Amino acid sequence: MAETGSLGPSVWAVSDGRAGNAAQVRAVLQALGDTRRWIQIAHINGAAHRSQPLELTPRLPWTLLPADKWPSPLASLPRDQRALLTEPWPTVWIAAGRRSAPLTRAIRDLSGGKTLTVQILDPKIAPENFDLLVTPEHDEVSGPNVIRTVGSPSYFAPDLIEQAGQSFADLADERSKSAIIILGGTSKAHTFTEAAADRLIAQLRILAGQGWRLRITTSRRTPVPVVAKFRAMADEIGARFWAGPEDGENPYLAWLVFSDCAIVTEDSANMLSDAAWHNLPIHIARLEGRSDKFDKLHQSLIDHGAARWFGGVLETWSYPALREADRVADAIVARLLERHPQPDMGGDETRVAPPDWME
Repeated sequence: MAETGSLGPSVWAVSDGRAGNAAQVRAVLQALGDTRRWIQIAHINGAAHRSQPLELTPRLPWTLLPADKWPSPLASLPRDQRALLTEPWPTVWIAAGRRSAPLTRAIRDLSGGKTLTVQILDPKIAPENFDLLVTPEHDEVSGPNVIRTVGSPSYFAPDLIEQAGQSFADLADERSKSAIIILGGTSKAHTFTEAAADRLIAQLRILAGQGWRLRITTSRRTPVPVVAKFRAMADEIGARFWAGPEDGENPYLAWLVFSDCAIVTEDSANMLSDAAWHNLPIHIARLEGRSDKFDKLHQSLIDHGAARWFGGVLETWSYPALREADRVADAIVARLLERHPQPDMGGDETRVAPPDWME
C-alpha cells in the first residue's frame, strides 16, 4: 500500500491467518489497485497507510460468540495486534472470514462511519453491519449492499501474468492438449483419501496415454502420502509436477495461462475460482465427503458453464470468465466516489500514483 503522504486512499487488508481468506482479500486488493481503477480514486488523500496486510487472530471466548455479540471486540486481540488498531483510521478496510467480522463492525463504529468497510464471506449476521458484504452466491445472502459472487474473488495482475509467461515461455509451445491438475486436500467437508488418489491417478494415466500433457500441482493441505503417489506417477508418465520450492520456481500461474483445461479437486472454492478466472474448462474431481455448502458451490459453477464433473474424459468448451474480484473492486470505487467525488484534475495525469502493492 502507498506510503504516508502519497496520493490515494489508505487501504487496510485484514487476514485472520487462514490462507484461503487471505487470498480473497489479496485478490480484491490487487483488483482495486489496477491502474484504471486507481486513477479514479487517486485524488483521495487517505491517512494511516500501511505497507503490509494485518493478520489479526481474536481469542477465546470471543470467537465462540456471534459476530454482533462481541463485547469490546478489540480486546479479543493479543496486545501487539491490538496496538496496531489506532487512529487515524483507513479509507477502506477489507477483511475476510467470520472471525474478522466483529473487528470490521468495530472499525466502522470507531471511525464514525468514515471508513468504508468491506467484509468478505458470510459473517452470519445482518449485512447492514457493513458497507459492503461479499458472499458466495451459494450462501444465499441478500441485501442492497450485498455482492453475491460465483465462487471466490480471484485476480491475477497483468504484470504477474506477463512475468509468468516469460519465466515459463517454453510452455507456449505445449498448449495443445494440455491440462493443469490442481490438487487440494483434507478439509472439514472433504477427505483426500488414498483411494481417491488412486482413482484419479488411474484416470490421469489413461489421459497421458491419449497424448494429454499433464501439469500437476499440490496445495499445502494435500496429504504427504498423496503427494508422494502423484509425484511417483508424474515421474513414470513424464508429467510435470510441483509441490514446493524443492521442485523449482512455482509454475502455478504459468500453468493456468498455458493450459487448455483444468482438473480441480472439489474441496477448494479458491482453486476452482482461479481456474474460472482464466476461463479454463473445469473438470471437478471428487474426493470423499460432501457438504451442502460445497454442493451449492459446485452447482453454481456448473450453472455458469464453468465446470463439469470429471469422469475420466477431458473436454474443452467456452464460457464467460469469472472476474468476481473486479466486480467487488468496481463496487468499492463507486462507493468511494459517492463519498469523495472526483475533482477537476485539469488533465494532469502526473498526479496519479499507483499503490505500491502493484509494483
